[in-house]
Amino acid sequence: MSPTAETLSNAQIELLKLLADNLSEAELADLKKILLAFKLQRVVQLADKIWEEKGWSQETMDQFLQTHMRTPYEYK
Repeated sequence: MSPTAETLSNAQIELLKLLADNLSEAELADLKKILLAFKLQRVVQLADKIWEEKGWSQETMDQFLQTHMRTPYEYK
């Protein structure tokens, strides 16, 4: 395998094959929306999984919103 193929993920390699031709600006904008929607779906699924694992509820989220969890900084 070439050094380039070893540094790219399987998804990156497949996308490069799929997108070997130039896209118009409109097609590129559509592709970006599709890829962002895919990524958002994965993030939501992960958040839902964590939500379920931790047994969180809407009350938990309301409590988080009322809690100050910022790290205090020391000014020198």
